[in-house]
Order: sequence, then structure tokens, then C-alpha cells
Amino acid sequence: MEESRAVLERLERIELLDRTGATSVEIVAELRALVEEATAWSRVEGGDAGERAVGELRSALADDMIAL
Repeated sequence: MEESRAVLERLERIELLDRTGATSVEIVAELRALVEEATAWSRVEGGDAGERAVGELRSALADDMIAL
């Protein structure tokens, strides 16, 4: 349960940063932390679907890094 709470809190921080005009560097740092927290959540609660979601998140982050 702690892992899922960490993911939700990180998503809220990312939304707040986006709304307040944070730099892409700040948002990417939060996204990296989100990937780590999502990985931890997936190991505890996510099963196959969680692992796929983390993989997709990692891929999306890698794609966004090219745009920076």
C-alpha cells in the first residue's frame, strides 16, 4: 500500500509542477523518481499489468528525453 501511495503522491507533485510552469528539467527529475516508485509498486502489487505499465512509462520517458 505504501508503494501505491508514493506513486499517487508523485503524480500529484508532477501535476503541480506542470501547472506552476516548472522547467522540463524539474519535471523529468520527478518522472525519473516516478519510474522508480512505480517499479517498486509493480513488484509488490502490480503483477504483469504493473510491469507492462512501468515498461511503457520508461519508454515514454526515454522518448521525451530526446525532445529535451
